Amino acid sequence: MQNIQNQSYSKTLTKTFDLVITAILAALIFAATMINIKLPFGQGGLIHLGTSMLFIAAILFGPKKGALAGAIGMGLFDILGGWAIWAPITIIARVLQGLIVGRIAWSRGQRGDNVGLNIFAAVVSMPVMLAVYYIGQGIMYNNWIAPMASIPGDIIQNVVGLLIAIPVCIMLKKTPYFQKKF
Repeated sequence: MQNIQNQSYSKTLTKTFDLVITAILAALIFAATMINIKLPFGQGGLIHLGTSMLFIAAILFGPKKGALAGAIGMGLFDILGGWAIWAPITIIARVLQGLIVGRIAWSRGQRGDNVGLNIFAAVVSMPVMLAVYYIGQGIMYNNWIAPMASIPGDIIQNVVGLLIAIPVCIMLKKTPYFQKKF
């Protein structure tokens, strides 16, 4: 009986810890998204640091936390930052991007430890994010040409995110927290 209670308590602690980590990651992504530059072209998009934080979250903590934190953090930014019409598109794009990056970075027994796999993961996620925003804008504006103007900014945002995230992940992976095997 005691063993069952200990397992239940341990499972509750794990769920609580996962919830707290995801909430902290969402807050970090929200804050990083606030550091942005409005693009003078396209549909009024932004280049921001939220993408780098999403990549970091998915690489270090896996697909579930990366997807949820990315969708919550950037979705809240859209809602609270005056971009509410974009929130549904952002949530879909960032859930998919976080899932893809996390799944690839954590595939084959890796836990975001393989730099080459992490880079590959981010690169593979980029066309998905671009496609979701393109389709969303096409539907929103009932125009399939105008959304093409946003593609260069989205590419820049993702490349900057990748260039920041990979070195940060390499450094964080050397800290005692990530040296533990859970």
